[in-house]
Amino acid sequence: MIGLRRGLVRGARISALGVHVPERVMTNDEISRFLDTSDEWIASRTGIRERRIARPDEAASDLAEVAARRCLESGGVDPTDLDLVIVTTISPDHMMPATASIVCERIGAVNAGAFDIQAGCTGFVYGLATAAAFVSANIYQNVLVLGAEVLSKILDWEDRGTCVLFGDGAGAVLVQPTDNGSIFSFDLGNDGSGAPFLNIPAGGTREPATLETVRAHRHTMHMTGSEVFKFATRTVVKSCAKVLGDAGLSVADVDLFVPHQANIRIIEWAARRLGFDERQVFANLDRYGNTSCASIPLCLHEACQTGRLKKGDTLLMAGFGSGLTWGSCLTRWEL
Repeated sequence: MIGLRRGLVRGARISALGVHVPERVMTNDEISRFLDTSDEWIASRTGIRERRIARPDEAASDLAEVAARRCLESGGVDPTDLDLVIVTTISPDHMMPATASIVCERIGAVNAGAFDIQAGCTGFVYGLATAAAFVSANIYQNVLVLGAEVLSKILDWEDRGTCVLFGDGAGAVLVQPTDNGSIFSFDLGNDGSGAPFLNIPAGGTREPATLETVRAHRHTMHMTGSEVFKFATRTVVKSCAKVLGDAGLSVADVDLFVPHQANIRIIEWAARRLGFDERQVFANLDRYGNTSCASIPLCLHEACQTGRLKKGDTLLMAGFGSGLTWGSCLTRWEL
């Protein structure tokens, strides 16, 4: 395993936040009407009770656009003042162009560069690290980072092992300079040997689309759940310990721990191993499921709205996903 980021990142902060989720709620009971499962089976194994599902005409850019507008309004920033827009997603509108390009056009960010980051469910942390690097290097002043997913359209709805886990949504943060060094440290990593455990086999240049690949459902998400679970529990603890050590802090110094919302068992196991008590850990996957790159910003927004995350708090975020990738970030919350 390779740690891609070492040392401290200073001079960047999260200065605004915005989210958006589809209106439609799909409960476990609804899934049990067309699949051999039940609310009890899903909830006991994952912690998920319901998830949001996009309309047939909604794509990742549609959800991202609303989240972006809300974020910019909250931060008092005009879209024309954006320097860079980063969209993190595993369910883009198209293979090309980048979903970020579409979002830029929709919101009027005519002066911004744009690109997507594809790092699985760790994408938001990777995007935040990229934005912080640009800002702390005084290259850009206003960077918008979005996590946007319409995972319902890349799932095999006959596969009980995957379709019950995921939902749709989008979240955005604005990253700007600060004199307080509010982002203390990042740790990003990847173990490519685990790539086969979580992937969409067909649709790229390795396995182009054919009638046979469509019939075999090879354009939908495939996951070896046991391997992903072992990877996640191992790497989240190690990565979080590293960013805390880099900043010279301990678990006791963390006011809120926001992990990627994949499975309540992973969250609880990692929290116990790290030594967090229940009051320090935030989770909302019971109502949203795994929204991949959108899961952490959705948590941040709700934590702010409910008073769980306040200005001056020390926040620890951690993600993991296909690649297999991982990433953690330690920051002081300034909203």
